[in-house]
Amino acid sequence: MITGIIAAFTYGALAIAGGLIGYFQARSLVSLVSGTLSGGLLLLGGWLWSQGNPAGAGLAIGVTAALVVVFIRRWMQTQKAMPALAMIATGSLAFVAMLLAIV
Repeated sequence: MITGIIAAFTYGALAIAGGLIGYFQARSLVSLVSGTLSGGLLLLGGWLWSQGNPAGAGLAIGVTAALVVVFIRRWMQTQKAMPALAMIATGSLAFVAMLLAIV
């Protein structure tokens, strides 16, 4: 269980950091909003999960899966490695860690 919570917090922080980087480098308001929103949901999910609320695990796993799909689509459209491949790789690892933590 603790591994899944750590994965949710870590991927959430990474999503927020990515949104901030996207905003400051490219002035992308979409990056800022989507990064902070998805990262915030991951942090919320991790916190709920740490409090023993099973909905937190579902929230964190769902947001992680959605982000991986979004970044796969983005990479397929742009073929730009950053940030898509980094978010796909870390998201996939976080997803597996979260799934393993609930079984």
